[in-house]
Amino acid sequence: MSEGALVVIGGNPNTGKTTLFNALTGRRAKIGNYPGITVERRQATMKLDGAAAARGSIEVADLPGSYSLLAHTGEEQIALEAMLGLGTNRKPDVVVLCVDATQVTRGWYLVLQALEHGVRVVVALTMVDEAGDAAPDPSALGRATGCDVVSIVANRGVGLDRLREAIVRAIARPAPEPLWKWSFSPAMTRRLDRVNSALPASWPRTDAMALWALMSIDGEDELVGIDDRLRRVVAEVSDDPRAIDDEVVEGRYRWIDRSIAPLLPGQPDHSLTDRIDSILLHRVAGYAVFLGAMFVVFQALFAWSDPAITLIEDALTWLGGEVRAILPAGIFSDFIVDGLIAGIGSVLVFLPQILLLFFFIGLMEDSGYLARVAYLMDRIMRSMNLHGKAFVPMLSGFACAVPAILATRTMERRRDRLLTMMVVPLMTCSARLPVYTLVIAALFPAGQVLGVFPIQGLLMVCMYLFSTVTALCAAWVLSRLVAPLRAKRLPFVIELPPYRRPRLADVLRMMWERSRLFLTEAGTVILICTAVLWFLLSFPRVTPDTAPSHDDLIARMSSADTAAELDNQRQGEQLHQSYGGRLGRAIEPAIAPLGFDWKIGVGIIGAFAAREVFVSTMGVVYSAGAGADETNTTLRQRMREARRKDDRPVYTPLVGLSLMIFFALACQCMSTLAVVRRETRSYRWPLFLFGYMTALAWIASFLVYQGGRLLGLA
Repeated sequence: MSEGALVVIGGNPNTGKTTLFNALTGRRAKIGNYPGITVERRQATMKLDGAAAARGSIEVADLPGSYSLLAHTGEEQIALEAMLGLGTNRKPDVVVLCVDATQVTRGWYLVLQALEHGVRVVVALTMVDEAGDAAPDPSALGRATGCDVVSIVANRGVGLDRLREAIVRAIARPAPEPLWKWSFSPAMTRRLDRVNSALPASWPRTDAMALWALMSIDGEDELVGIDDRLRRVVAEVSDDPRAIDDEVVEGRYRWIDRSIAPLLPGQPDHSLTDRIDSILLHRVAGYAVFLGAMFVVFQALFAWSDPAITLIEDALTWLGGEVRAILPAGIFSDFIVDGLIAGIGSVLVFLPQILLLFFFIGLMEDSGYLARVAYLMDRIMRSMNLHGKAFVPMLSGFACAVPAILATRTMERRRDRLLTMMVVPLMTCSARLPVYTLVIAALFPAGQVLGVFPIQGLLMVCMYLFSTVTALCAAWVLSRLVAPLRAKRLPFVIELPPYRRPRLADVLRMMWERSRLFLTEAGTVILICTAVLWFLLSFPRVTPDTAPSHDDLIARMSSADTAAELDNQRQGEQLHQSYGGRLGRAIEPAIAPLGFDWKIGVGIIGAFAAREVFVSTMGVVYSAGAGADETNTTLRQRMREARRKDDRPVYTPLVGLSLMIFFALACQCMSTLAVVRRETRSYRWPLFLFGYMTALAWIASFLVYQGGRLLGLA
């Protein structure tokens, strides 16, 4: 065996691939992504004992789950390229394919495809404990197929030693020739000859590779790196795609039915799964159960995470106070506390919600319920051209768009993930609540509508409904107008796996791995942006020559009872003269038609760090006290009393409604933009997201404010 052999683990989804990977490697995985694409790649060194350990190390990589090597998207293309060593991938020495012992005929289709490509295959027969007496004889399957088959129960360590031995034996054997268990028709042979001649020089010139190209490449695929000449030849010979698919699929399954099916003692009883599905997939009861489950998830993200978030905020506030007490007053101290520590806080504050979201997604996915949710919600989501799995990220968006965007990874197709990412930020996240609460409490009366419904509570409910309807409508429009999002909606096909008890260790590991990726990658961008925003709001510094005198400040204050009030007046002056303040005055002509003045513009700029920062920024702008927040009555009173140059009030209920509409639709969150950049690996999509949401927010606010003025509501 050569030094540093490579083994990849593949198979259908929900067949225990990751569990096997963790068992073989001792869970020492290096987590990354495949080049240029957001699909997680796990790689680690296999644990070997005895004589096998003396023969060299073995690296193990975990492939994404797939039912077939055929591909129509870049993500699906990964399995083939990793298995054959195409592109930048190293060619593996052995491919271990996991086959569910309760679904052998379905899993063997992928085994046949791998053998046709001439790779060394070892089959790991998983779920044999669930199959019970219906588990097939691995030796008989191996003789029928011509490769080693080993029965395992990975989470208990059963059969792992035999599997390691089979892998070592396979590595030592010469590379096999392509193995075909069925034959082509003359028409198919002619097609394959034509396609074979057009295959790139870096690809294997085999019938299996030509067949892959013939069945995968079409006018609507999202495959990357496909030669134009190959596309033309495939289009020329694909005179009857349905007949081609039927011949290949039927040819493989005929052999499976003839040679593999007789070796299966019988399938296990799935009556319990069927009984549970009769409730969870019911048109009425299924939605009721789902709403209950989503209430728990939503409550966790919205309320249960609050103590942890508060703890992080309090800890960073304490740290900032301690650092400020130690360091001498000045620019450096302000940067460390207000720039660096505050920037770290803007990253860490998302961690409790991200951890909880992935914990619940992991539980639902590992138990088999997430597949049912996608199937259930697809009936509704398809009307807006969204994937069924888009519902969970969109619902999570009510808590925070950052973990919600990360949750789009459960969708296989790039088009579906992108479309969902583009509308998730429209959902009313928790960061918008302080803004809504401040505006509603300051500008709208506490009365009732029709003597029953409280005005303020009704407005809050309407803002949530408005965001949901807008997100769905935006998905419908974007899927028809934006070319990469306009791809044909594929038929919704999803496996409904049997219900299983979630493996808590695997769920916790997945939860932490994905959260760690957010902290190390998206968090870096957020930290940098926070530092830039601090600079804009802190420079140029107010100098003694430009600072107002103490007497001037006292004269301009409505109340000079405390030193804190005086300090806040100075902060307001600093903000007025800062680059951020100047930018606020520069954009005032653009936001004036929405009813906003330059001070609101400064608040909007400050809100890029986090939407709730709008409240504290407005507190500084109006010198409303260092503790100004959504419950600070001083800030509310100052907003009510603020006057324009012509003595008209700055804030009216119409301005408040326009402001809430703007915040509901604008992408005032650099954290969201950073995580979209990270997930798409492109600046194009976050720029598009920011552009279309800002334009939508401006137009909607303009219509609300100007329409209200025409109706005499100003």
